[in-house]
Formats: sequence, C-alpha cells, structure tokens
Amino acid sequence: MPLSERLTAVAQLITPGLRVADVGCDHGYLAIYLIKNQISGHVIAMDIGCGPLERAIQHVQEAGLTEDIEIRLSDGLTELKKNEADCIVMAGMGGPLMVDIMKRGEEICNEAHEFILQPQSEIDKVRHFLEDNGYRIVSEDIVLEEGKFYPMMKAIHGDMKLNNEIYYRFGKILIHEEHPVLRAYLRNERRQLIEIRNELMDSPRTGRVKERLKEIASDIGIVDEAILMSDKYRGDNYEMS
Repeated sequence: MPLSERLTAVAQLITPGLRVADVGCDHGYLAIYLIKNQISGHVIAMDIGCGPLERAIQHVQEAGLTEDIEIRLSDGLTELKKNEADCIVMAGMGGPLMVDIMKRGEEICNEAHEFILQPQSEIDKVRHFLEDNGYRIVSEDIVLEEGKFYPMMKAIHGDMKLNNEIYYRFGKILIHEEHPVLRAYLRNERRQLIEIRNELMDSPRTGRVKERLKEIASDIGIVDEAILMSDKYRGDNYEMS
C-alpha cells in the first residue's frame, strides 16, 4: 500500500541511517517504508492498541521484514529501552499527548538524537515544550492532504528561543522559508476564524460570547501578522479585510 503524503513527508525528515522508534505506529506502514527505502536499517514500531499492532504484524510479515522491524505493545515510550533508537517519531496524535509522552519518557528522550513530530492539535504547546526543555527545531514541513493540513518538525537537543507567538503557532522555519502550503494554511485559518466571528456576531451578547469574540480577534491578529511576515519574505502584498 502506498504511503500517504503526510507520512511520506514525515519519513523525509528522518536522517538516513538512524535506528527509528515509531511511537503510535498504527498499521506499520511508516516502518515498512523506512526499511524498504533504506532510510533506516532497524525500526521499533510501537502502539498502545492491540488491534493496530495485529495489523502491523501482518503487514510486516507480508513485506518479509520481520528481522528489520520489531513490533511492541507500548504506552508511549514505556517499552523502549535506552539507546535502542536514535530517532523517535510521533505522528498523528494530539500535541498534549505528544508532550506527555516525552515528559514521561524523559530518560529515553535524553539518549535519542532526533525527534520527528507531527502533532494533530495544539502544535504551539509542542513548540513551547521543546523550547522549555532543551530541544531545538531544525527543520519543518507542512502538507495538504485530502483537505487537511499537517504541520511537522524535526527537533534535536539544543537551545531555542522563538520569542514570538506566530512562531509557536505556525513555525519560524516555515514562515522564513516561504513555504507555499503554509501560506494556504494561514489563509484557511483566517477564513475559518472570520466565519466563526460572523456566526457569533449574530448570537446574543452573553459574557461568554463577548469573551470568545475577543479571543477570535486576537487569533485573527496573530494570523494576519504571520501572513504579513510570510508575504514580506516573498515580496507579496495580501489585502486584509
């Protein structure tokens, strides 16, 4: 089965030659891709769910890669030992869960060389966590697949100071590299916020509605700042309304 565009982009962030631990491996497609394309020589594919792991075992066996891919039932990093993996991949889970896994597996993370992270939500919290805990983002990507946007990043141990809310939410590297998908993502975010604002404007002005309107106005301002900065690097001029 062909790898999704999202997971292909995740695979491309991995430094070739490293031993990989895929946390939340689902059906094992990424692990199989990494071995077949000689990106990694050994993958430990882990998941908390027995059902996905059973299918992963089946797929690995069908691919003839049982010697190259280990399958483990694991809650986060609990079943990964020190120095078993150089690269830890977490893709397709919520940002808060990702942060929790890295906190609980701090000793394991301290020994790994790089981290490929693709949070499905609250990516700003992931970037804040990385900054506050001795990690540095060295590469970022974002793909649009079947109408959904998937931001992702590679982090290593090191110091990082983003110091700007737009960088926590949308990625400093993505903005500075003028990533074309990021530009589409920003405009989509703005459209969605405007739609929510317009709906709330027609609602009774309760205290909660007023507070939410303030939050949305702040969010729109942050998106607008990110769009203007992105356009600055491209030399474009996007008219706000």
